[in-house]
Amino acid sequence: MPPQSTATWNDAEIFALIKSLSGKRIEQRRRRDRISQARLAAAIGRSERWVRELEAGIPTSTIEDHVRCAHWLGLSTAHIFIPLLCVEHGIPLPAELLALDDIWHVEASCLQAVEREQARAVERSQIASGRHGDRKGTLSK
Repeated sequence: MPPQSTATWNDAEIFALIKSLSGKRIEQRRRRDRISQARLAAAIGRSERWVRELEAGIPTSTIEDHVRCAHWLGLSTAHIFIPLLCVEHGIPLPAELLALDDIWHVEASCLQAVEREQARAVERSQIASGRHGDRKGTLSK
C-alpha cells in the first residue's frame, strides 16, 4: 500500500482517518490481551456500545477518548500523534508502520531527537544570556 497523501484533505477527513486507525489499533490490542469490550468499558467508565463505536472509528469520538483507551490498554499513542505530525508537515502517512503492533523504536528515535533539540535550545539560551556551564546546571559568567 503506498503512503497516503493528505495534502488535499480537510480537518474532518484527517481526524476521521486518525480515529479509524486508532480504533483498529485499540481493538487489536484489546483482543490480543483477551480483554472484553465490557471490561474495557467498565475500566474507563463508558458503555460497551461506546467501546464498539470507538473501535469502529466513529468520527464523534474524541482524540481524548482514544488516548484514554490506549493508555488503559498500555498502548502507546504514537498511532495518533505520528499521523498528526505527518499532516502538519505535509508528508504521507506511514500506513504500514502505523499498522505494526510495536513501534517503540520509532518512538524512542523521536524522543531522542526531542532531547537533542532541547539540549541545543538550552545551550542557545545560555549563550544568548551570556552564561555558559555544564549540563548539571552549574552556570558561570
